[in-house]
Amino acid sequence: MKVIKDEVKLNSFLEQYGLINVFNGYIKQHAVLCEFEQGETICKQGESGSFLYVLVSGKIKVYTTSVDGKILILSFKQPLEIIGDVEFVNGAELLNTVEAVSDKVMMVGISYECLKKFGYNDADFLQFLLEIISLKFYRKSTTMSFNLMYPVEVRLASYLLSVSTIKEHGVSEKLDWLDLKDVANFIGTSYRHVNRVIKQFCVEELIEKKNGVITINDRPGLMRMAKDNIYEQ
Repeated sequence: MKVIKDEVKLNSFLEQYGLINVFNGYIKQHAVLCEFEQGETICKQGESGSFLYVLVSGKIKVYTTSVDGKILILSFKQPLEIIGDVEFVNGAELLNTVEAVSDKVMMVGISYECLKKFGYNDADFLQFLLEIISLKFYRKSTTMSFNLMYPVEVRLASYLLSVSTIKEHGVSEKLDWLDLKDVANFIGTSYRHVNRVIKQFCVEELIEKKNGVITINDRPGLMRMAKDNIYEQ
């Protein structure tokens, strides 16, 4: 993590997402702009949280790890997203691990200590926190319904769009880190079914799979297949 000491840039992000009135002067005074590199861990499951992070640029993934070391990706997030809110309210350990997916991820960080001191009695901040937490429950319900109601082709297309980023000249990145077993768990189907749909997408030239690495060739076609990329809602 790198702390960016640029108050103009920080204020620009706060204005862009309507947070100027959410964070009172005391909170804003203690806010820091943080930059994370692709693959860098922002917070780790089981650890004690100390910061509330507001995602203002880039993409992150949220995943959980079982006692036997298996990883289940829960969601992919783009701005505006809050990390550490539930843990702040409950005073609990971090529920999940959060990792930067895109090249540069920018987050506004505010310490729990600051929020306890200046946010607990601030109506605007508490209303903002309530709206964010309520939206998370809504998203979770939507995702569960989506996994039950839509065919695997739609869910897999949506997943691939969620985990990919556009590189220079409109070329999608190579998804060389994908584990198809994790993909199957996330979208609620079997590993074999995922493999069958991957082969179907290759035949339709939506994607290419070479040496185990998936590359998106036809992003618009994949978007039409996905219908609605709900994993980023």
